[in-house]
Amino acid sequence: MKITVQPSSSIINKTGPWRANRPNFLHDKCTACGICSRICPEGIIYQTDKTNAAGKKYFACDLTYCKGCGLCAIECPFKAIEMELEEK
Repeated sequence: MKITVQPSSSIINKTGPWRANRPNFLHDKCTACGICSRICPEGIIYQTDKTNAAGKKYFACDLTYCKGCGLCAIECPFKAIEMELEEK
């Protein structure tokens, strides 16, 4: 009997409404390294077509499916993502 779920299950189930914290992407600090996108367990962080002051195409996420786990903020070596309290 399997008791774990498949990765990216949030894409099927909207989890945003119950999250306590949300990522705030600080675009001017982003170097477009892509670590946040690779570490996200739900695969909801994507590179945008918009550029920051350094000319880098920065990242964002789909908050509809973000669980607020904070892995993106923890792993970002440039501190370009901060977790903040979700305002309902």
